[in-house]
Amino acid sequence: MIELTDHPEGTVVAVVARPGSRRPGVLGERDGALLLAVSAPPDKGKANAALAALLAETLGCKASAVRLIGGPASRRKRFLVEGRSAEAIRDRLRGVLSGGG
Repeated sequence: MIELTDHPEGTVVAVVARPGSRRPGVLGERDGALLLAVSAPPDKGKANAALAALLAETLGCKASAVRLIGGPASRRKRFLVEGRSAEAIRDRLRGVLSGGG
C-alpha cells in the first residue's frame, strides 16, 4: 500500500523515482511508495520537476498543487499534494494502478 500522510495543507505522497527512463509513467508500487519514471535526468532539479508534473497529471490536479517537501537528492521522495485528502488520492491511485486511468 502506498504511504499517504495527512498534512495541514493536504496529503504527503511517498514516491520512488526512476529518472532518465526511456518509458516515463506510473510503474506501480514499491516498498510503500508510488513508483514513477520520468525521462528527465537527475540534474539540477529537472527530474524532480518532471516527477511533480507526472504526479499532478496522475492525480488529476494542477501542477502548482504538487510540491516536493523531502528527498530532493534521493530516489525516495515526499511530495505534498495541496488540497487533496488521503482518501481522494487513494481512490485515484487505485483506479490508475488497476488500469482504470
